[in-house]
Amino acid sequence: MLNRILNFSLQNRLLIVVASILLIVFGSYIATQMEVDVFPDLTAPTVVVLTEAHGMAPEEVEKLVTFPIETAVNGATNVRRVRSSSSAGISIVWVEFEWNTDIFKARQIVSEKVIAIAEKLPVGVGNPTMAPQSSIMGEVMFISLTADTTSLMELRTIADWTIRPRLLATGGVAQVIVMGGEYKQYQILASPQKMNYYNVSLNELLIACQTSQRKFFRWFCE
Repeated sequence: MLNRILNFSLQNRLLIVVASILLIVFGSYIATQMEVDVFPDLTAPTVVVLTEAHGMAPEEVEKLVTFPIETAVNGATNVRRVRSSSSAGISIVWVEFEWNTDIFKARQIVSEKVIAIAEKLPVGVGNPTMAPQSSIMGEVMFISLTADTTSLMELRTIADWTIRPRLLATGGVAQVIVMGGEYKQYQILASPQKMNYYNVSLNELLIACQTSQRKFFRWFCE
């Protein structure tokens, strides 16, 4: 068989040269037009659900937040696997779909499940939110804040209101998650005697607190 190929090539030199040139030209054109990814996405369509639970230990987050969310999304259409991670104050749930599932359809399915389960979560737990669409093959960078005199609460405040917005404004950054530290809270201790003296009801006090909070955030954003 090999001798026949060699004999045919030697007897038809011009045909072999022309075919070789055409093959090189066609192959070069295909090579320049084809999409080649050095690091292809090897993961199935995945939707990440983030839920903040300030003041909860990892065990409480796993039992009261992560497990209900996993149960809600586990039976969704085309879901192949559900993974989770519970840390102090935050719950992360990865919902993986079948390979042929459209990512926008997957996010819509998860969104419907999350809205239904949000009302059943404990009081004080933030609403579950979906992380921006990004590949797990993307790079992850950990940034640590340390100080000798600054308290953990002040470090958390700096990370939430100064560093995180600047990182999100950087091109190519999909999501920034702040973990650790002490979450700053403003507590208003109502005195029944003083409220009765000034003739102020509890409902009026709540409305005043909500109004002042909105004014503060509006001033801070400006």
